[in-house]
Amino acid sequence: MIEGKWYSRLRRAAVAAVGAATLTTGLAAQATAAPPPDDGPLTPQVVGGTRAAQGEFPWMVRLSMGCGGAMYTDQLVLTAAHCVNGTGDNTGITATYGVVDLQSGSRVTRQSSYVYRNPGYSTAAGGDWALIKLASPIPGAVTLPTATTPAHDSGTFAIMGWGAATEGGAQQRYLLKAQVPFISDADCRSAYPSMKAGVEICAGFPQGGTDTCQGDSGGPMVRRDGSGNWVQVGIVSYGRGCARPNYPGVYAQVSALSAAIAAQADVLGGGTPPGGGETFSNTTDYAIPDRGVVSSPVAVSGVAGAAPSALKVGVDIRHTYRGDLVIDLIAPNGTAFRLKNSSGGDSADNVIETYTVNASAVPVATGTWHLRVQDVATIDTGYISNVTLTF
Repeated sequence: MIEGKWYSRLRRAAVAAVGAATLTTGLAAQATAAPPPDDGPLTPQVVGGTRAAQGEFPWMVRLSMGCGGAMYTDQLVLTAAHCVNGTGDNTGITATYGVVDLQSGSRVTRQSSYVYRNPGYSTAAGGDWALIKLASPIPGAVTLPTATTPAHDSGTFAIMGWGAATEGGAQQRYLLKAQVPFISDADCRSAYPSMKAGVEICAGFPQGGTDTCQGDSGGPMVRRDGSGNWVQVGIVSYGRGCARPNYPGVYAQVSALSAAIAAQADVLGGGTPPGGGETFSNTTDYAIPDRGVVSSPVAVSGVAGAAPSALKVGVDIRHTYRGDLVIDLIAPNGTAFRLKNSSGGDSADNVIETYTVNASAVPVATGTWHLRVQDVATIDTGYISNVTLTF
């Protein structure tokens, strides 16, 4: 029997009863509505992985039903169709964003308001994807661009999730990551005869040992593009067991589904989908010295002409007294745009915000931009977690 990386067919009745409760499942296996016949159990999680660093995959989301996902816009989460029960109003899912440690006090949470499940995901056409609309946007959320062509559908991919680290094991408190190579459709079909070439893509090692597992369903499989930015090429879908030899993980092939995903995102509203503008990020942590200045550089390439009149600047700064901070965006030609002034009365933590800048006076958008942060007071400290520029 094939088991999805979220739950098995035998568990579906129980899942319907518990609704949004967290399930003990992993990345390597996910359920599908029409799994291959008698192919053995399939499960999902990151087996053979290591702990991810804070900010390494800033768009990653944990969903309370025991699945993963990625921020598609600041209000939409892209996940797997088999992780949700159907399309319609749904306030029972909690999305956790912004942390590696699910128990961190810095985590950002939102309840769902609506779910769209691809109605054809169980058909021959396939497409194991769904969109979850959050009750409100997450300001400054880092989004993950989706592959729109097969150009990135080969090579080595990164997988990550909070699923089980061993087949049948418990789900994880900390985000785990691993790398897996592309597996050809022909080789994948030898393991899964009903694998849907054209809408599914496979990855893993012939000898096994590294894979997604129970609890990783719906999470992204990613790789770097030519500019070094992450792009989503897969959605964790299903597999037999976790990291078994000759049974790679199967993922929804995002490049074949991106147009349909974008069209539905437009219907749902809730932010600008990836591809509506070029996005460039720096997710390296930069410590902010007490009464000091630090900059996070963002390399921008391939943007023709001047900078736009509505440049989106996504900022995620972790700091224990945000009123101490002065934040500027510095263009490649040295033009400075003030995003935030210091305010002695603002004692709240963190700056997680999206600013809109009229940068049309910058004649050439390509080059290195900098987010400059100055701490004007003593005692409290923090760090720049990530910066995203959307042109």
